[in-house]
Amino acid sequence: MKSKAMVLTRFNTPLELKEFEIPPLKDGEILVKVEAAGVCGSDVHMWRGEDKRTPLPIILGHEGVGRVAELKGHRNYVDGRRIAPGDLILWNRGMSCHSCYECVILNEPSLCSHRKVYGINLSCEEEPYLNGCYSQYIILRANTDIFKIEEEIDPSVLVSAACSGATIAHGFDMINEGVGQTVVVQGPGPLGAYAAAFAKSRGAANIIVIGGSQARLKLCKEFGATHILNRKELSIEERRDIIYDMTQGRGADLVVEAVGMQGAAEEGLKLVRMGGTYLTAGYAQQVGSDTIDFFTDVVRKNIKIQGVWVSSSRHTYQAMDIVHKNKTAFSKMITHRFKLEEANEALQAMESKEALKAVILP
Repeated sequence: MKSKAMVLTRFNTPLELKEFEIPPLKDGEILVKVEAAGVCGSDVHMWRGEDKRTPLPIILGHEGVGRVAELKGHRNYVDGRRIAPGDLILWNRGMSCHSCYECVILNEPSLCSHRKVYGINLSCEEEPYLNGCYSQYIILRANTDIFKIEEEIDPSVLVSAACSGATIAHGFDMINEGVGQTVVVQGPGPLGAYAAAFAKSRGAANIIVIGGSQARLKLCKEFGATHILNRKELSIEERRDIIYDMTQGRGADLVVEAVGMQGAAEEGLKLVRMGGTYLTAGYAQQVGSDTIDFFTDVVRKNIKIQGVWVSSSRHTYQAMDIVHKNKTAFSKMITHRFKLEEANEALQAMESKEALKAVILP
């Protein structure tokens, strides 16, 4: 039995369609027929050689939903139920070692120094070879956390829960005191859409999304945004004045950076009220330096700055839950669908921001 997959063999060159012999499964491994693979903005950075974690050759794709084709031995879902052939599943994109300092002492598996991630740092020359989602089949290792999809839902709608959704869920999970009345989200992409949805679910009355695409900004209203500010039409000063006017001169209780763009932190920190929180989740790679006046914008305001790096299985579960509760909105996030052989076009659509979310259907 064989599987076709799109393989990155050299950076900044088109992915190549290759065929892999599917190896016999080892104990605990699961062969999954990929139903939908999400094309993440991070995939574009890996394609361009901007992510130092990326080995070559590699099958990209760390967001996936699929159906169990075969499993070796007995495996359970995260809730303890038995996995069976034919089940529709979603899996945690990362696998932590559960034995390092970060996993055991800090209890932060997302920070695991030995973390392996499908489609990011697993080469297709490494057994069991089918290590990414841009493929007809993927083989999930024995230490992968698996989630059963029980409700009727288009698999494409759920793929982003494993990445953008889980990352934002991780961030909101760390804000124990709540989000407050006013939340500002920097960036109207998938991260920003999830941030708006989580802010709404946490009871925020005013959810303000800042971005440069009017179409994306309007779509964020489907996820809970109450106000949208187009940075191409409003200056930084005008945006700040609008937010301060809305909050009686205080600023936002929470500002979520979900754009990963140079200058975002400089603007965002100035929008946080005294004692508020700045949550930064969008920087997936280096984009340059921002100039921060720490006395004025951080120390004097007594604010909290919380970084977010990837996620763990509890956050994937939370993201799946919020998608199931907002199926109509999240279905609108999927703006482009491609065949497996069209993976290069999918990457280009994401790079140009023509697509809010592109999905490959192997």
